[in-house]
Amino acid sequence: MATRRNGDAVTLDDFTAAIERMIAGHEKKSRVLGPEERRRVAYHEMGHALVAATLPGVDPVHKVSIIPRGVGALGYTIQRPTEDRFLLARHDLENRISVLMGGRAAEALVFDGEVSTGASDDLQRATDIATEMVTRYGMNERLGPRTYAPAPQPFLTGSTANRVEASETTEREIDVAVREIVVKAFDRATEVLRARRADLDEGARLLLAQETVTADQFPAIRSTAAKAAPAAQGAQV
Repeated sequence: MATRRNGDAVTLDDFTAAIERMIAGHEKKSRVLGPEERRRVAYHEMGHALVAATLPGVDPVHKVSIIPRGVGALGYTIQRPTEDRFLLARHDLENRISVLMGGRAAEALVFDGEVSTGASDDLQRATDIATEMVTRYGMNERLGPRTYAPAPQPFLTGSTANRVEASETTEREIDVAVREIVVKAFDRATEVLRARRADLDEGARLLLAQETVTADQFPAIRSTAAKAAPAAQGAQV
């Protein structure tokens, strides 16, 4: 990155740019969006950021952007962990799914329920986490504390992520349980954004004006989870 800009030394900005390129891909400034698409993407990404800033156990937001990157990303939200974590509780995973659903929740809230194809990757990742919770981690009361998925085999070809070892009746119960987790996460994201609608509108306006917003530039996306954590965790018990 430093060489590309003909720099004399590597700076922190170069490291940041390199990380963003690895996470989200190359910038595609030639990919020009129409005004309505830009507005939708701005609300979508700000939805992710505000839900992440509100819920406990979620990595804090570093930057939100509506500059297209990679193959299909029209915008992105970068979160940075503050510590190494080796275990995740159920509410941590549920909150991560809520963050993933924050983009679609923002679109539904702002555009009168009219959602777009922009949440396809979010939906896939949310479904994968929910499926793991049910089939691998035994986090569903009806299905009980057992696994329904084969152990991962990293040295064998072919993915086993979506394979389920269960009867047809149990597979139906798994489908229902996964859907309930994702729908509940979507509803929670919607509640957060409805309560923070003013921040959502202001954040989207800033994104449309300058394309990239950091937590320093827009404190509303700085984590408030430390204050909200006791109440939020208590509500889930």
